[in-house]
Amino acid sequence: MPGLVAALRETARSIAESDGIAVVLRDGDFCHYVAEDAIRPLWRGRRFRLEACISGWVMLNRQMAVIHDIEADTRLPVAAYQSASMRSLVMMPIGSPEPSAALGAYWSAWVELDDGTIGRLQALADMATETMVRLQAADYAVVPREPALSA
Repeated sequence: MPGLVAALRETARSIAESDGIAVVLRDGDFCHYVAEDAIRPLWRGRRFRLEACISGWVMLNRQMAVIHDIEADTRLPVAAYQSASMRSLVMMPIGSPEPSAALGAYWSAWVELDDGTIGRLQALADMATETMVRLQAADYAVVPREPALSA
């Protein structure tokens, strides 16, 4: 998982041509902002209730959020974004069948996000989902076996 988080952090910002990205992991009833790459610090290391932030919303609803104007969207705690100087965002759920992570891209200006940018981020989130599924399958495959009986 740390390798996946690092790859997302290192790749997403250039793919989206954004001012910042965040990688968020679900931790019970909370979202944990575990990694970011941004023009200034965002929320790395902080935890928020799933119901209190957009990353939690995308995980709970299993769908992306495309927000052109952060101040106009009721799913967001506007004050948190004003202090970060972010105005537009895209947040993608990661994981299947239940999302257990999210990838967010942020812009400091109000941006009309085009299909190409959204498509590139969706493709990255889809690849991350496939990787997570494989990692989870590998964890389940490592089951201790009974020693073989000799005759």
